[in-house]
Amino acid sequence: MDIAGIMRAIPHRYPFLLVDRVVELEHDSHCVGLKNVTFNEQFFQGHFPTEPVMPGVLIIEAMAQTSAVLVVETLGGEMRGKLVYFMSIESAKFRRPVVPGDQLRIKVTKLQKRMMVWKIRGEATVDGRVVAEATFAAMIRDR
Repeated sequence: MDIAGIMRAIPHRYPFLLVDRVVELEHDSHCVGLKNVTFNEQFFQGHFPTEPVMPGVLIIEAMAQTSAVLVVETLGGEMRGKLVYFMSIESAKFRRPVVPGDQLRIKVTKLQKRMMVWKIRGEATVDGRVVAEATFAAMIRDR
């Protein structure tokens, strides 16, 4: 799924759209998204500008957006553009810094679904090395 497909699926837009491409999607199971990290990102202007590091909360947000694509595509067309809200974040761990030039590979896997509440496990890697991981719950809602 290219950027146009992602923008049809979820309502996020620049500068807060943090998924550039979806390279794997298995409905009701898992999704893999990519985020190309560049020095032009707005957050690098103020987040350690002499030693730029992507904020961990934005890596978690990229996981959430990848999860939103999984949820919306699994549930079907009428869900496109709806909001997917965080309910909880557990066991978040940040293993190594993410810097300009890195490509985040974000894999999210559905652990559980009850009604409109999904529990998801996310893992972000750079060059095959885990940089962040978390388990979180989210709910899909109308705007």
